[in-house]
Amino acid sequence: MGTATPNRIDDLLSRMTLEEKLAQLGSCWMNELQTEGALDPVKMQQYLHLGIGQITRPGGRTTLPPLVLAQTTNQLQRYLIKETRLGIPAILHEETCCGAMVREGTMFPQPIGLASTFQPALAQAMTTVIRRQMLAIGARQALAPVLDLARDPRWGRIEETFGEDPTLIAHFGVAYVRGLQSDSLKKGVLATGKHFIGHSASQGGLNCAPTHLGWHELYELYFAPFQAVIDEADIATIMNSYPELDGEVVAASRRILTGLLRERLGFEGLIVSDYEAIQMIHSYHKMAPTLERAAALALQAGIEVELPTTVCYGKLLQQALEAGEVELESINQAVRRHLEMKFKLGLFENPYTDENRVVEIYSAPENRTLARDIARQSLVLLKNEQLLPLDRSIGTLAVIGPNAHSGRVFLGDYSYASQRELAAVQVEHATTLPTDLMTGAPVLTVLEAVRALANPATQILYAPGCDNLDPDRSGIAEAVHLAQQADVVLLVLGDRSGLLPHCSAGETRDSASLRLPGAQNDLAQAILDTGKPVIVVLINGRPYAIPELAARADAILEAWLPGEEGGIAIAEALFGEINPGGKLPITFPRSVGQVPIHYNHKPSAMTSNWYGDYVDESVKPLYPFGHGLSYTTFTYELLSITPAQATAGETVTIGLQVTNSGARRGDEVVQLYVHDEYASVPRPVKELKGYSRLTLDPGECRTVLFHLPANQLAFYNHDFDLILEPGRIEVLLGSSAEDIRLHGTLEITGSERMAVGRRIFFCPVEIL
Repeated sequence: MGTATPNRIDDLLSRMTLEEKLAQLGSCWMNELQTEGALDPVKMQQYLHLGIGQITRPGGRTTLPPLVLAQTTNQLQRYLIKETRLGIPAILHEETCCGAMVREGTMFPQPIGLASTFQPALAQAMTTVIRRQMLAIGARQALAPVLDLARDPRWGRIEETFGEDPTLIAHFGVAYVRGLQSDSLKKGVLATGKHFIGHSASQGGLNCAPTHLGWHELYELYFAPFQAVIDEADIATIMNSYPELDGEVVAASRRILTGLLRERLGFEGLIVSDYEAIQMIHSYHKMAPTLERAAALALQAGIEVELPTTVCYGKLLQQALEAGEVELESINQAVRRHLEMKFKLGLFENPYTDENRVVEIYSAPENRTLARDIARQSLVLLKNEQLLPLDRSIGTLAVIGPNAHSGRVFLGDYSYASQRELAAVQVEHATTLPTDLMTGAPVLTVLEAVRALANPATQILYAPGCDNLDPDRSGIAEAVHLAQQADVVLLVLGDRSGLLPHCSAGETRDSASLRLPGAQNDLAQAILDTGKPVIVVLINGRPYAIPELAARADAILEAWLPGEEGGIAIAEALFGEINPGGKLPITFPRSVGQVPIHYNHKPSAMTSNWYGDYVDESVKPLYPFGHGLSYTTFTYELLSITPAQATAGETVTIGLQVTNSGARRGDEVVQLYVHDEYASVPRPVKELKGYSRLTLDPGECRTVLFHLPANQLAFYNHDFDLILEPGRIEVLLGSSAEDIRLHGTLEITGSERMAVGRRIFFCPVEIL
């Protein structure tokens, strides 16, 4: 990231009063500065007269279109620079999980779908667009990416993650950060890695509940994506997680935020609080008897900015200082880091955005083109009994389900539409959201897209059947009646993602059963009982336990939450305009009782001692990590491993040939797994180390070479030192974690325990 001139920061600090320093550690909501949607001079004076650290969601918390928003943020910065004593600009931040959370911002697939592409380059392309849209409105910090491991699908925020595998998450995280931050923060946006650490492993899958993780799990798995974005992408900011971890509330833990994050992992950037996390030390975790004490604990732990608005880091932190609970040097250090980030962004030299380019940037047609491309590549074909692609000569097609005729269901919990719904209820006390605030352009539903692509002679019938979450079953009879008239039924099921009670996925929307919510299981059962050929399209935020659909449906297409271009991408796949090639970045369970279930388990896991299965269920997943079918087939052959022996610091080349053995052009994701057979710390049965997505014409053959660094096989020993041990490594190449096509072995040679200084995350791939 580079460094700001220390003298400039020292000079500024020396001239700041205590109150001005504390103001730099705080924030306020954009709407706290407004009256009826416009900046209010009285409120600006109230909140900003001492300066301020950050402004929260200038776009996501308002209904301002981009051009007006850019004019407004320029007005804000102008006030801070000209009307406050020291003229320090603010950092404006937005959520960017699936796009800039701004009215008319491009809405891309949620990260769980993005990860299904197995193409991290698409993440960088996506965040390059997000960066441009953020810069255009003057926002300079993005509260993303989510780097949590998705190992418990009950947790509502699974959709925000890149799945269950630490290597895959690391790759997508690094690409995501690079697209946001660019090659210089002066023309970039701060990325924020979250949530450090363990947020996704909460007890019972409940959001913010305590986390029960062992330290080896933390080092081996949960730290990995954070290590990657620190070492490989120089991430600028990191956000704490909400839960307590082994008895320590993370937001109040100096051991975690300073000892582990800064001293062990080497993070040198800015640590920001998750929203209200400092207050929660007092109100939620019951650790601090007062908010003043909560403020002291959080600052001592290492949190340097309070978000989303100042509650604890203002007068209460001043009281803690006066009471001797914190030292002035701790405050100075936090202010120093925040000022340094503002200098790195170039805010002091160029605090304003160019209002003349806003409309051009937001209306660029390539934004939607990229959204459609990612949506296409994110689609995962889970099952196909030769029903897909659909024959265009089909006579009657029944399109049924709660997600069949809604564009809103394509959008994730941190989309603009979702957050405006929340604000409308919580802040503005409205009950509905105007449809024109959903996205910046029309969104074709699945029904509309199917009608657009189908043969004009095809009769298309439609009935919702039921709602996403409402248990009302009164619409099922009509849906069955239409299904009985059809040649094929397209059943579109899944979630409505968001943060309100009528949503079934997203933050705070956790699931106990992992059954499709509401009356959807009853609807599916009734449609399947008609005996008609059934295609299921899932538009959902988590992997549901759907064993009956898997057994009885003729085809299942997983679309996740595919963004504003999802409808047309789904229809193109159904009619064979494109060939689905995505792969699952997360395991689908058979039932909630299997949770946690993931492919990279230890040898003693996923088996009930000598009998293997549960009394009432198989231990095998419904669909494994890496699974995804195609309208064509692929063969793997001619495995080579050169050299067959290697030691620390060396590289092994693993080669194979992949051939499209079917009749259609299609994509295959070749996956390289390894298994360290015997080690001083038991190793997982499989670990993904590399992968490559290929597009092959019928009959085309390509050679894939994985250049595997031996040091990528290192692990943490009982002293938490990163080591490489000699021994035999199984080399496994396949189309999923369960569909292994080629087997080989590699021997690691050398001394008993070889120290490895730096963790390796990338296995270079060459295609010939």
